[in-house]
Order: sequence, then structure tokens, then C-alpha cells
Amino acid sequence: MANGKKLVRSRNRVLAGVLGGIADFLDVDPTVVRVVYAVLTVFTAFSGVILYPILWLIIPEE
Repeated sequence: MANGKKLVRSRNRVLAGVLGGIADFLDVDPTVVRVVYAVLTVFTAFSGVILYPILWLIIPEE
């Protein structure tokens, strides 16, 4: 990776640390990522509900 970061689940977690890890990787506030995820989940027929457990399984812990 160009920035030298690795995508891992964060200790800043609400459920499993997936969105916190994505926020750390993108250098943004975890609340912003969580709000965007919630909005996209609602507007994409709740496909985020299916996506979250998949990400939980494939993104390693810190």
C-alpha cells in the first residue's frame, strides 16, 4: 500500500470494530464513517446488514 497502512479492525469499536478500522485506515472520524454506513444501508435496501458480517470475517483484528 502506498500509505503503509493496513486495514484492521479497530479497538475503537461499537460492535466489532469494522467501521472504526475503516475510519482509521482512511484517517477520518469514526462517527462520520458510521453515519455514512447507516445512511447507505438505509438507501440500498439494507445491503449493509449483509456486508457488515462479511467484513467482520475478512478484516483481521489489530
